[in-house]
Amino acid sequence: MSKLTVPLSPIVLGEEEIAAAQEVLRSGQLREGKITRQFEEEFARWAGVRHAITASSGTAALHLAYLALIRPGDEVLVSAFTFIATASMVVMAGGKPVFCDIDPKTWTLAPSEIPKRMTPKTKAIAGVHLFGNSCDIQAISEMAGQYNLKIIWDGAQALAATYQSKNLAQYPDAVCFSFYPTKNITTGEGGMVATQEDAVAAKIRLLKNHGYTGRYEHAVLGFNYRMTELEAAIGVIQLGKSKNFIEKRKRLAAIYKQYVEDSDVFQVQHLTSGAEHSYNYFSVALRPDAISITREEFCAALEEEGVQNAVHYPRGLHMQRAFSALETESLPVTESLCRRIFSLPMSPFLNEEDIDFCARTLVRLGKKFFIHS
Repeated sequence: MSKLTVPLSPIVLGEEEIAAAQEVLRSGQLREGKITRQFEEEFARWAGVRHAITASSGTAALHLAYLALIRPGDEVLVSAFTFIATASMVVMAGGKPVFCDIDPKTWTLAPSEIPKRMTPKTKAIAGVHLFGNSCDIQAISEMAGQYNLKIIWDGAQALAATYQSKNLAQYPDAVCFSFYPTKNITTGEGGMVATQEDAVAAKIRLLKNHGYTGRYEHAVLGFNYRMTELEAAIGVIQLGKSKNFIEKRKRLAAIYKQYVEDSDVFQVQHLTSGAEHSYNYFSVALRPDAISITREEFCAALEEEGVQNAVHYPRGLHMQRAFSALETESLPVTESLCRRIFSLPMSPFLNEEDIDFCARTLVRLGKKFFIHS
């Protein structure tokens, strides 16, 4: 196997992040404090929301949002095509995830699934802004209003994406972000919950810090989901760079699309109407029965040519053993996509030549293994 020449998602911290981290280390103030509050305030201004609450991870952010908006026994409609945390944190909050199929073009939650999966116990929807592409927020919000459902948006992969010219963070009821290293900005680990609702924000702040109301006084049982000052210091710098990061991602995505948008071999994710993509991942799917080898064999061939890749996601959540106790029927769109999808290199630290090489290699291998009709 040849040495990989284009990594999937390289991460580079600049001198500004390193200096900010060193300043925190020298201060000795490592636990959540004034820099974390600064990060929250700057994020809230940047996103145009009333409240931004840091958390120790994107998973913790989801857990806090569910705890604030659902009750034990509630059912939550969840896209089956997402990372496990979107659904596992429903369970950890005492709820039950009900898995829904996805739109075959945008790969996000299909609004038509909502009335099909509803029961008297349904109290919320978890909409996933996948790979940087927004859900159909208008359609989902209209149905949520019709059925009096709360919405928890999983925006882990969609920082800086927009819908109808608004930052995704601005939509009710709560929007959760991740700052894992592969996300659009990073703090190493870390997350954020954005909300316009004072009561939701207050409950999340209480729950993330052991229900703390005063020195050794606790109003409710909670968690230690605090962010460190070290992470927040990096986050402040990264947030300031986010505009340039996203512009670079869009330029790189445009190169890919020039090669594969009208391909007989590859299917690209369609942009949701009214949305602006932030390209956390650039994923493509093999068209059904288009090539003579399996997806795994094709991805291995890409690796041999120097193009690193990964499968996001190889199975729907309804097919995970962790959820085997749940009764779930087949979700054909999700299951088909899981057999065909893979992600290509994408990072603001890659250059146009890297992506052009990846795209040309992709197309060349597609032609090599294409089944001609």
